[in-house]
Amino acid sequence: MNTNKRQEGFSLIELLIVVAIIGIIAAIAIPNLLASKRAANEGSAIASVRTITSAEATYQSTTGAGSYGDLAAMQGAGLVDTALSGSNASPKSGYKFVSSPAANPKADYLATATAATFSGMAATGTRDFASDATGMITYTVADGAADSANSGTAIGN
Repeated sequence: MNTNKRQEGFSLIELLIVVAIIGIIAAIAIPNLLASKRAANEGSAIASVRTITSAEATYQSTTGAGSYGDLAAMQGAGLVDTALSGSNASPKSGYKFVSSPAANPKADYLATATAATFSGMAATGTRDFASDATGMITYTVADGAADSANSGTAIGN
């Protein structure tokens, strides 16, 4: 009879230490991941506002006959895609986009990018962006309301 029992494997304490180490690493990594995602969303919003600015200039000099148009008119002219023109219903990269021509004469416009969620862990962005006929893109601290003028801080090129 062999009374010698052999035990193999990890003890409960060893497993708990490994789980604690994984939890610490996750606590460090997740906030950085969320910050990176917000920065990527903001970069996408800036690029989309640049696209709208270019589309407005093209629309004014061609289809608009001297007037600027809204996103629906520019989509109809093939200057922006449905991801931008439909972003109020379904945000693009966490931002809602609006481009509104001024009242008659439509010699100016205001294009805005507003963060869909601007606070908390699930924030999609911390800045809102705007552009007008000058082509300058500015930002303000995100507050959930679309900018009413292009009067924020200019972004760098």
